[in-house]
Amino acid sequence: MSLLIVNILDGLVTGLLLFMLCSGLTLIFSMMGVLNFAHASFYMLGAYFAYQISLITGFWLGLIVAPIAVGVIGALIERYGLRRVHKYGHVPELIFTFGLALLIEEVVQFFWGRSQLPYNIPEALDFAAFSIAGNSFPAYKVFMIFIAVGIFITLLYILTKTRIGMTIQAALSYPETVQNLGHNVPLVFMGVFGVGTAMAGLAGVIAGPILGTFPGMAVLLGSIVFVTIVIGGLGSLWGALVASLLIGWIQTFAATYNVRMEDILTSVGFTKPEPVWDSAWQDLWTLTLPQIGPILPYLLMVIVLVFRPQGLFGKRES
Repeated sequence: MSLLIVNILDGLVTGLLLFMLCSGLTLIFSMMGVLNFAHASFYMLGAYFAYQISLITGFWLGLIVAPIAVGVIGALIERYGLRRVHKYGHVPELIFTFGLALLIEEVVQFFWGRSQLPYNIPEALDFAAFSIAGNSFPAYKVFMIFIAVGIFITLLYILTKTRIGMTIQAALSYPETVQNLGHNVPLVFMGVFGVGTAMAGLAGVIAGPILGTFPGMAVLLGSIVFVTIVIGGLGSLWGALVASLLIGWIQTFAATYNVRMEDILTSVGFTKPEPVWDSAWQDLWTLTLPQIGPILPYLLMVIVLVFRPQGLFGKRES
């Protein structure tokens, strides 16, 4: 039972960290219709900026300044880059953001090198918050949970209960009407893109000490981010949260329990193949759950797309 509770908590942390990264991309897509391939690169920039700031002032100022810096960069990129290609459709947008991701990775390697940086958990949070049957749960993970939950509540409130949120949503569906009412629609979109990238930067600041700060960190999480928003539904904040938690728990439990595929397949009615059968099918029976854990989110995405192409909570077709 204690192992189950620890896995639930670890999966919660993983899922909420993924949500922090996905929420910014969901915000950008739901308000602007832009699928930003460089989103994970802004996450990486947040970690690197925070590390650089921490060398001078410590972790806490970096937690505030780094996301703001990433958000400003994101807003400038939307204003002077993405806005120019937005009018030509989604394909130029995808090409632009894909090239931007490659550019950011090269810039990071140029200034900070290719090695992992010693960006560590702050001393104030480097202790065990509580213990379950001898398994300690770090205070830093509790801090991550509170940050992620705070982001979700804040975004949900702004988008559904405030005048700013209603203006942003109206600007997507009725830009000319909103413009005629005196609102600067291009400025609204620039602000949305900036806030979305700032949230990715915040996720990088939080994740850097846990997952490592290195040039490949964007690639490591880049694909799983898109898998998450496809499962949850493009543009759905609730969908991003639910899908992030599902993936977090799936990966955590898969990595913990050393269950053989032979046991799983026989329990659902398959019969173990004879030695004369195809070798690939035989090899599948020898695998364990931790070995196939990394592909489970992609398998879940395929299943969701087959039965509900718009995602669990989405209204748009993926």
